[in-house]
Amino acid sequence: MRLFRSDTNIANTPPEAVLREPETRRPAIIAAFVTFLTLAAAPASAQLNQILQAQAEVDRAAAQAQQEVDGIRDRTLDAKSRYAQAMTEAESFEKYNEQLSAQVKSQADEIASIEQQLVDIETTNREVQPLMDKMVRALDQFIALDVPFLIEERTARVSNLKNIMARSDVTISEKYRLILEAYQIELEYGRTLEAYAGTLNAGDERRTVEFVRLGRLSLMYRTLDGSETGYWDASQKTWVEDNSYAAAVELAIRVANQDGAPELLTVPVPAPQEDQS
Repeated sequence: MRLFRSDTNIANTPPEAVLREPETRRPAIIAAFVTFLTLAAAPASAQLNQILQAQAEVDRAAAQAQQEVDGIRDRTLDAKSRYAQAMTEAESFEKYNEQLSAQVKSQADEIASIEQQLVDIETTNREVQPLMDKMVRALDQFIALDVPFLIEERTARVSNLKNIMARSDVTISEKYRLILEAYQIELEYGRTLEAYAGTLNAGDERRTVEFVRLGRLSLMYRTLDGSETGYWDASQKTWVEDNSYAAAVELAIRVANQDGAPELLTVPVPAPQEDQS
């Protein structure tokens, strides 16, 4: 581009001549210079725009990559958390299964024990029932051969036991308890002193008298008016009238009824018998 006229040789023109250019040509020169600068700067601006655009693309790519990294990290942490939770639950289930296994084993052992107990109970019932029947019969025979005190009460107790033995609604344990209770009562009779009113059966005669019993050692009686005194002769299995024991019977009745202090009692005692074996 030419800024000056072609017919002007600036190199050969003195400085003074240049300075002496007419004032009307200066604006055109300035405008041409600005245009030159603009044209010269145009490629640099385009390159700057390209650089800025490239930098923006790089920034967007970096941001997108960072988002992907953050997403992968979040998914990794979430997977790790789920894995830890799954391991915790697995350990909890394992311990729970161990407890259940122990409980199942304990229940199986208990079932086996109960089944064995049922077998034992059945066996016990077969063995105990005949034994209890034998005990009741023995008690009945013992009372029949024993000193005849409280006969009605004692025979009624044995009769009740016989009725209970035949009942299916009474348990084996209850039957056995009642039998032992009857034996315990009979045992207590042998070491107590007792006075009571009862009926004396002497042959065809029945009288209400006062009895006094000293264990199973001696059984005496006194009529209500005190006119007759006697005792049971175990060897003869009969009642013997003997008024010589009137004072002893009177004293024994007072002691038994706690109307006087315990004293030495004189009572008829059966003579010892020789062993026939």
